[in-house]
Amino acid sequence: MQDHPLNFGFLESATESLRAIAHPHRLLIVEMLYKNNAMNVSEIHDQLGIEQAVASHHLRILKDRGIVSVRRDGKNSYYMLTKPDYYQILEVLIRVS
Repeated sequence: MQDHPLNFGFLESATESLRAIAHPHRLLIVEMLYKNNAMNVSEIHDQLGIEQAVASHHLRILKDRGIVSVRRDGKNSYYMLTKPDYYQILEVLIRVS
């Protein structure tokens, strides 16, 4: 299975990325960041209707897995997708549901 493009190492990494995204709030965050390019935690928690600490927790999971990155601007931290292609996971879910 070494020559197969879906080698075990790749599949392990992909599984971890999917685990990081696999939560309703995190899926919504991926969608919001795709559509808005960058958002701060206040904007995210306001739009989701969740506590700021909960939004920060979800963003930390996405950041730790490399799905989002952070840009600081004064007191604000702006989150953005590291790759817009992460949104395609949502598009596939919509098509197969």
